[in-house]
Amino acid sequence: MTRAVERGVLTAFVIGLGVSITLAQSALAALVLLWLLRLRDAQARAALTFPLAPSFLGFVAATLLADLLSADVAGSLYASKELLLVAVFFVLVNTLRGAQGAEWLATRIFLLMACVSVLSLFQVFLCPSEPWPFPLLEKFFRKCSRARGFYSIYMTLAGVLTLVLLASLPRLLTRDGAGPRWAPLAWTVMLGAFVLTYTRGAWLGFLAGTAGLLVLVGRRRRLAAIAGSSLLVFLALALVSFLFSSGSWNPRNLADPTTVRERLYMWQSGIRLLGLNPLTGVGVGQVKTLYPRYAVPPVVKRSTSHLHSSPLQVLVERGVLGLGCWLWIWGAFFTRTLQIVRRAGPGQERERALVSGSLAAVLGFLVAGLSEYNFGDSEVVMVAYALMAIPFLVEPALAGEREAARS
Repeated sequence: MTRAVERGVLTAFVIGLGVSITLAQSALAALVLLWLLRLRDAQARAALTFPLAPSFLGFVAATLLADLLSADVAGSLYASKELLLVAVFFVLVNTLRGAQGAEWLATRIFLLMACVSVLSLFQVFLCPSEPWPFPLLEKFFRKCSRARGFYSIYMTLAGVLTLVLLASLPRLLTRDGAGPRWAPLAWTVMLGAFVLTYTRGAWLGFLAGTAGLLVLVGRRRRLAAIAGSSLLVFLALALVSFLFSSGSWNPRNLADPTTVRERLYMWQSGIRLLGLNPLTGVGVGQVKTLYPRYAVPPVVKRSTSHLHSSPLQVLVERGVLGLGCWLWIWGAFFTRTLQIVRRAGPGQERERALVSGSLAAVLGFLVAGLSEYNFGDSEVVMVAYALMAIPFLVEPALAGEREAARS
């Protein structure tokens, strides 16, 4: 009974990742509660595992230090509530079961975002010139010139699809049938919605993750398929950008350098903010308060809550100490994940695909974050943490195979 309830809450959490942040966070709270209740059993406590815990704890400590030294302690501490989302990673690692659990999670996130992508395509191609008279339709088709699904902004959909496209791509290329026959079509639909977000930073993240897969996936056939998918992105971008236009936003604005210049000005302003406290930063959430006073003169937008760059935002808010701990998280993840993927034997192609997809997804997330503050987007971060759990679910199966081979 408990396992059935747990699986139901897990399903609600996955659905919430693509449909409602309120549902996702409520389900996450329920998962944490179920996890704590299960710890009454000594055997369950003994099975606990906390991969990457030192780096995460270091980042939490650096964040709290920055908050306590900020000009608005209460405001900074409240803004740091996003740290609680780390629970996604640890709860999934300790709730799902092995490679089967990893497969369950990856497949359902893939199916969810394929459905969201279908609706996103309708959202753009049926984007009305006048608001719909029905409340639900009016909300869904609001600001619909760029695909955004059920999220408030297109950049969130782009960030989530970057992760899911990269995480699922290796599984589509395995020989042992890691997914249903219609999975390539669903992946292509997601790619189409991804293109229609017109989010250049996310595109760069996708290409970087694809390049990472070129290193991880060893057979020529697969390399050619991955390279072909990258070419497909460019062809789709060219076709859509020149032939399609909807609403007041024109795809040809992709060539407009104004937004690039504005980001450069924001980054310059961020460096000025860093000068206030290089070691521990100005405190989480304080960029919005301080930015108007320290923005460089050429900047157009003189009010913002973030600097359109994840590492710069972390550096300004948490200082050198915080950025160092943040980089420690990703360095530890890549080091551990590469060790895991190397353990996969010839008969564990599916496990290798799951781990490789997770690694590529996180790489794409970090590259996209160079020009967007996707680390501050709760919907994107929750998906990133969920996919980060996959290698640590698969790891016991790979370790068991290795021991069997030795004996």
